[in-house]
Amino acid sequence: MPTACDILKRREIVFHPLPPDQLEAALGLLTQLPGVRASRLGPLSAEIEYCIAEHSLEDIENLLWAQGFHLEGSLLIRIKRNLAYYVERVQRENLGKPAPRTKNYPAHIEAWTKRPHGDHDETPAEWRQYK
Repeated sequence: MPTACDILKRREIVFHPLPPDQLEAALGLLTQLPGVRASRLGPLSAEIEYCIAEHSLEDIENLLWAQGFHLEGSLLIRIKRNLAYYVERVQRENLGKPAPRTKNYPAHIEAWTKRPHGDHDETPAEWRQYK
């Protein structure tokens, strides 16, 4: 059973220097998210705390990008960011938080059964039975 320290995350988000004053606007947006605490860590960085069962760093940063914020894109920051994305994705899967379904599987199964698809064995029946 995961403990509280396993699922509570504290991450740093580093913003690009341009445009100026985007950190304050981002902190205002992040503090409005339920279950997310955000504070200023430096002149271009913010520290966020959240529960992995409710949020992920990838979702939070995608929200910031969608709102027009510019995050730092240096190689080291991108490596750290992608490592955190991967670790959190695996942790969420282990907690039983499945990825959202993107396909309507019953509709695909129904279409598959109605369409000929070359999945049939053309071997005569007498050759398929061992006697």
